[in-house]
Amino acid sequence: MTRHARNCTAGAVYTYYEKKKDARSSGYGTETQRLGKDSVKDFDCCCLTLQPCRNPVVTRDGYLFDKEAILEYTIVKKNEISRQLKEYEKQKKKEETELAELAVAEKRSKIVHFLKNEQTIASSQPSTSGAVNNSISNMANGKDKQLPSFWLPSQTPDAKTRKLEKPDTTVYCPMSGKPLKIKGLIDVKFKEIKDSSDKTKLIAKKERYECAVTGDVLSNSIPVAVLATTGDVVTMECVEKIIKKNMIHPLTNEKLKEKDIIPLQRGGTGYAQTNNSLKVENHRPVLQA
Repeated sequence: MTRHARNCTAGAVYTYYEKKKDARSSGYGTETQRLGKDSVKDFDCCCLTLQPCRNPVVTRDGYLFDKEAILEYTIVKKNEISRQLKEYEKQKKKEETELAELAVAEKRSKIVHFLKNEQTIASSQPSTSGAVNNSISNMANGKDKQLPSFWLPSQTPDAKTRKLEKPDTTVYCPMSGKPLKIKGLIDVKFKEIKDSSDKTKLIAKKERYECAVTGDVLSNSIPVAVLATTGDVVTMECVEKIIKKNMIHPLTNEKLKEKDIIPLQRGGTGYAQTNNSLKVENHRPVLQA
């Protein structure tokens, strides 16, 4: 029997526990880790830059972006679509040229076949000289167009190019995956917390904004909504208790519709109910037994 110790290397079997232990210490396998507070986006930060928005806009699905960042993203995507369209048109033109060349080649092949049949009929007639024009040369009967040697570099077969599909010209939201339109973005107006004694810059403050109606401090732990007509940010508690009673904007007395209340997507908190997932997986090379 083998002796067992803390670091047993004489065992005949590589156990599951030993494999997991070696994987953790050597950096192999899939690593699962729960996201901490520093890895969670704040509710007032852009979904692209992950920084506080200077000119915030929101989509109808509640995703907040910095206007400069989302415009740059849209331009990059449109340039990429334009490049793909040019490649697709180039491929399409090349296919049309190849089809035209095939049509010409087929027509030439029919002519050569017809002439060959005519020569065969002529050679089958009794000849005074008795000679038969039957050449076995590799340069006769159109064989000069073929390759006499396969190993010429210019005639070696090429790898088939992947056929490009016609690209989709729609720009999609990087978060929701739905079509993105710049005209559909809504400007957001956060109400800053006014404190004359606090000289800290806005970006360095932990509590930066408050509800436009009730004055409650906004944070990731508090569900908020954007009123699409004016861009004001209010708490969902204010929406449920004040706005939804008569569907009137508390600040402008403007009539609101259900679609004008856009719940703002939060970055998340430590509670599982607030987030879709707080776990991240890092796939590393597999440790073979």
